[in-house]
Amino acid sequence: LEEQQLLEDIYNTNRADMLAITGRRRVGKTYLVRNYFLDQLHFELNGILNASLQQQLQNFDIAFKKFTKNKYAKKLPVANWIEAFELLTKYLDNIRSKKKLVIFIDELPWLDTHRSGFMAAFDWFWNTWASRKNILVIICGSASSWMTNKIINNRGGLHNRVTKRIHLRPFTLSETEAYLKFLHINLSRYQILELYMAMGGIPHYLKELKRGQSAAQNINRICFAKNGLLANEFDNLYNALFLNAKQHIGIVEALASKSKGLSRAEILTATKQADGGTFSKLLNELEQSDFISSSQPFQKVKKETVYRLTDEYSLFYLRFIKNKKNINWQQLAALPTYKTWSGYAFENICLKHILKLKEALGITSVYTEVSGIFYKGGPKEKGAQIDLLIDRQDSVINICEAKFYDKPFTVTKAYAEELRNKLAVFQQKTNTRKSLFLTLISPYGIVPNQHSIGFVQQEVKMDHLF
Repeated sequence: LEEQQLLEDIYNTNRADMLAITGRRRVGKTYLVRNYFLDQLHFELNGILNASLQQQLQNFDIAFKKFTKNKYAKKLPVANWIEAFELLTKYLDNIRSKKKLVIFIDELPWLDTHRSGFMAAFDWFWNTWASRKNILVIICGSASSWMTNKIINNRGGLHNRVTKRIHLRPFTLSETEAYLKFLHINLSRYQILELYMAMGGIPHYLKELKRGQSAAQNINRICFAKNGLLANEFDNLYNALFLNAKQHIGIVEALASKSKGLSRAEILTATKQADGGTFSKLLNELEQSDFISSSQPFQKVKKETVYRLTDEYSLFYLRFIKNKKNINWQQLAALPTYKTWSGYAFENICLKHILKLKEALGITSVYTEVSGIFYKGGPKEKGAQIDLLIDRQDSVINICEAKFYDKPFTVTKAYAEELRNKLAVFQQKTNTRKSLFLTLISPYGIVPNQHSIGFVQQEVKMDHLF
């Protein structure tokens, strides 16, 4: 893995290094560090959510006793963070090792409680002691925006002190398939795709899967059973990351209510929140934590940025799990809402696997820009929505349609007419001189017939996304 190679490279340097690891909660940041370094960690401290300063310091005392085997028991308890880091330096100074010292501070944002003095003490620890040693300080946090603002873009004593950064993203489809094989779970790619649409490539969620159960059975047990891991994960997830998470959740709910991206103005209208810097911060925090994504509409300016809810679990929860009791997933999957959700979720997966999509289209080396368009239309003109456009430097634009079906998709006469309208509206509104290639993405491809042959220029199947 790329991340493991980076850990190896930084461990083998002969200098002081600070590595910042960010990523969505439950994505496997802690596992990556512990699994790679195993018994090579000289100290590890884990922040506690919503704990007081006294509780966090008690937590330090317990961790310190564990790693020092009670050799410094008379120096405990520590009264503040300066004392804590000073004691840590004395312990580390007494370690006789030719190899790099490694300390790991997990969920660092939770340690920085109000008026705790943690950041000032950590600054002191790094600049007066650690920066002169052969040491690797790994700091980790699920609140990616906090890590970026307080550490990576720090303007004080920690300015430019982070030497390497890992932003750990969820598994791709191919990584998810490999992980399930590691767990000895044998599912078809279509069923893996169904699971991915519901819970994404989050290792913590995927390890709840049981061998011998279908995707539908696993989803039913994990998401809808009373004690299912994901039945009540949503509020815990957002409240663990954000202060006043109600505002963040409001934005996510607004985006989940529409099967298309929303502009900033549309989100403001839906949430009734005030425009300004605070709202910009909310959007930025959600995007940095990998819950939403932003893109520019085709040929549009930056102020018209479009936002999409791209966290699979959040979308699935808000569409199906929230406020529902005694529901069977197989029953829900037969409702019209399933078709709407599955189409949007499948589009999101295509957007996340754009490199695989380009590879399938044979344009890996061609410079491209990915965007979408939405024309509302009016009394005298038809509208059009295209969620995935691949604008190519070789004078071609792939107009992509994603259709999630459990068999080869059939282009009907009515659907072909709808697609022709989309192409006509796009041509008229953009005045593009590029060739338009209608591209259909569906798990099992399309059925060749009079409406698809010669009209659909390229097709992509789910195997191409793995």
